Order: sequence, then C-alpha cells, then structure tokens
Amino acid sequence: MQRKIVGFCQDDEGQWKVALECGHERHVRHNPPWEVREWVTTEEGRSRWVGKMMECTKCEDEGVG
Repeated sequence: MQRKIVGFCQDDEGQWKVALECGHERHVRHNPPWEVREWVTTEEGRSRWVGKMMECTKCEDEGVG
C-alpha cells in the first residue's frame, strides 16, 4: 500500500527510516549491491523524498486501506 513520506528518523544503530503518513516507519538502507539508496546518506537527498510515495508493508499486512 502506497503511503506518503512525511519525514525521516534513525534507529538505535543509526540506520535511517522513513516516517510514513500512516504512522508506520520503514528502514531505507544504502547497502550496495543489495540496496542502492545513495539519497538516504545526505540531508539533501532525504529532503527530496519527503512527500513522495513508498510502499508500507505494515498497512498491506494489516489490510488497512
């Protein structure tokens, strides 16, 4: 289920997570070659993603719609 990104935060290990409009969070790691998300490594890159849509697997699992 697609949800709007409203911000970013870090977990206890310093890994970045998106905060979604539904209240859920999702990790967005840059871990090449498996996960390539260079944009998450800078403040400018993260700010460009605010307002964009991202899949919320928790909403999908819960059947929220």
